[in-house]
Formats: sequence, C-alpha cells, structure tokens
Amino acid sequence: MHPANKPKRITSWHVIGAQLSHFRKAARITQPELAEQVGLHEDTIGSIEQGRRPLKIDLAETLDEILGTKGALAVAVAKVPEREKLPAFVQDLVEHEEEALTLLSYQNQVVPGLLQTRDYARAVFDCLYPPLDEDEADEWVATRLDRQKLLERKKPRPMLNFILEEVILQRPLDGPDVLREQICHLRRCAELPFLGLQIMPTGRSNHAGLDGPMILMETPQHEHLAYIEGQLVSYLIDDPDQVSTLQQKYGMLRSQALTPEESMGLLDARLGGP
Repeated sequence: MHPANKPKRITSWHVIGAQLSHFRKAARITQPELAEQVGLHEDTIGSIEQGRRPLKIDLAETLDEILGTKGALAVAVAKVPEREKLPAFVQDLVEHEEEALTLLSYQNQVVPGLLQTRDYARAVFDCLYPPLDEDEADEWVATRLDRQKLLERKKPRPMLNFILEEVILQRPLDGPDVLREQICHLRRCAELPFLGLQIMPTGRSNHAGLDGPMILMETPQHEHLAYIEGQLVSYLIDDPDQVSTLQQKYGMLRSQALTPEESMGLLDARLGGP
C-alpha cells in the first residue's frame, strides 16, 4: 500500500493529545501561554495536541500540575502500549512482524534489528541524526530487544532468512569489541534450525538488490507483504504484483549470496576461528 493511500492511524498519542487540548481549554489557557509556562515553543504544544509528537512522562507530570488534572496525563502516558512508543514508520512493520509465519530480510548497512545485540542496537541509535536523547534511545533499544521474542516463538515456529552485505561485518559501530560481540551473536543465530543466515560478498559482480534493503513477510492469513525503508520514507506494500516482484528479487539474492554453510565459515574467519 502506498503511503498516500494509507488510512490515518489513530494512536494513543492522538487520544492523549486530545485530552491535553481539552484540559488546556478547560483551564482557559492558550497554547502560547502553556508553552511559555513549560519552556517550550507553542508549535511543540500544538504537535502534542495533534498526536504528532509523543508526550514525555516528565512533561506530562508538569502539565498535570499546571492544569490541575490530578495525574491524568501522566497515567495515560504510562499506559501507552510499547509498540506505540516506536517511531510511527516502524509500527506497521512490528505489527505484522510479531505474527509472521515467514520473514525474509535483506540489509545492506547494519545488522537487522531482530539479530542485534544490546550494545550494537544502542550504537545504531546513537548514529541517528538528529540525535535521540538518552531516555528515548534507551526506550528504543528496549523495544527493539523485545521484538526479538519472535525468535523464541514456538507455535507456530517462524521460518526466517537474513541476507547481510559483507561490509556490515566490517563496520565497527562503537568500536571493534561491540562488532566482535555482534558477529559472535550472528554465528550463534546461524545455528538455529529455523533461521538461515547468508552473507553477500562485497566482491560479487552481479547483485539483484542494489535498490536497497527490504523485508518480506507472510501473515497467519497467508497474505504476503513487503516493508521498504529508506531516507525519510518507509511503507508497507500489500499489492500482490509489487510483492511478487520483490520476492523474485529476494530469490535471486539468495542465489547470489554465500550459502548458509559458507556464511558460517566467513563468520568463523572474522572471529579468527578454524
């Protein structure tokens, strides 16, 4: 589904924003006046009221004091589902990912989130620009690690395949120790009977995935979806023709990458093993 045709998602942040707007008006305070009292720009208050910006718990507590709402906003923020604390563009992926029967992933810049260690995930988020604040980064890391419960699911057991560009194994995010720990984790994951891990050699002359990363999923209803993410744009695709094209690309990528056995050998070599 193209982003332009996608219905607007109503989230907890929209509900909390509407509550804030109601409480503010009931207190006969304008957006500029409230913004001045909390030391923010009025556009920030407007964004929160429209549900476009999450309300942080410390700000919610301050607003409760100013508006006399007896902790209503802080309680609402504390009860926001973990999924909705993710950036909006990731929520569609997570919603289908946690139930996927089959998940196929090709990544060309970093290890996919489902296979990241805690330190590696934090290093990835620390590279974001504009930078995240400390609490937000911690929250994103915790949510990313929680998504990895998919690997522990037994009924039904997901079938997973990951293709990673070899250059990912050479990029020492936050230093060589973090990278080594990450490669060790990949090597352990490669032993899982329901998970295939393949490395795409940097020296490969033919490459079917130069357009960028992609994730393909099969839902419990046997629908086939694709998720594409790029600079400032991400979207879920459910058009059968487009998903079929991406599935064909992924099939070619699997044939061009190293086999799972060869890939494990490459990981062993990176770790200085036999």
